[in-house]
Amino acid sequence: MNRSPLIAGVLFTAFLFGCEHSKNQKNWELLFNGHDLSGWDTYLGPEWMQTSDSTVEKVGDPVGLNVDPKNIFSVVSEDQQQVIRVSGEQWGGISTTQEYENYHLKLNFKWGQTKHRPKENNKRDSGLLYHAVGNHGADGGFWMRSQEFQIQEGDCGDYWGVAGGIMDVPTEQTDDNYIYKPGSLLRAFSENSVAGRHATKFPDPEYPSGEWNTLELICFGDTAIHIVNEVVVMVLYRSRQFSETGTIPLKKGKIQLQSEGAELFYKNIQLKSITAIPEDILIY
Repeated sequence: MNRSPLIAGVLFTAFLFGCEHSKNQKNWELLFNGHDLSGWDTYLGPEWMQTSDSTVEKVGDPVGLNVDPKNIFSVVSEDQQQVIRVSGEQWGGISTTQEYENYHLKLNFKWGQTKHRPKENNKRDSGLLYHAVGNHGADGGFWMRSQEFQIQEGDCGDYWGVAGGIMDVPTEQTDDNYIYKPGSLLRAFSENSVAGRHATKFPDPEYPSGEWNTLELICFGDTAIHIVNEVVVMVLYRSRQFSETGTIPLKKGKIQLQSEGAELFYKNIQLKSITAIPEDILIY
């Protein structure tokens, strides 16, 4: 396999982090205060229930906004620090009450032990949804229209277009996938695209399950950058969304963290406004 994208990702990231360390750290805003879920809304969709023929289906109405009787989202102590626990037992999301644009977001996450139906036999799964707009539950009854920075075992940094989100990503086509590769053909990814709505990150710097990973998301204008453990794994372009007349830009929105069948923990969620992206990062 050609390792040049890995080298490029490391070089780009070194440049980026060199610039960041020279800036005033007081510019960072804590989105999680370390005590409670102030500044966040919760939303839970319908429950998954096993039917008489042993299949699992969505049953009933959504639980709704800021109604969380099972404490799917809570603040707990983990590794001697207060963190957000997402149980994964019911599907939904916890989203910022504010919208953001032109920012650099950082957070740490690690997987817990528990998995729930209908994904008890699947990879542990969640997601960082950005530029989230519109109604809760637009995607399958659970999540807002958005762009997704995938959080899944072995797949952190992948892209999914959610409920009408669209991005262009330089990718190389394989037998069954489209893998991020700077310099390759820019393809549109969405639920209505020929390529589908999923692009695979490269490389894979994720740490083993149970260890803390650092995720970073840089959004400026209609461009986004996915960074996993200080390695750029994808650069995405022309963020937009479907509309009644075609497509329109999607450059700002809320930040939503998914509950999708697996227990995980989040901490050190922080964000700062930016006025530019280092040009070298944008080479694709």
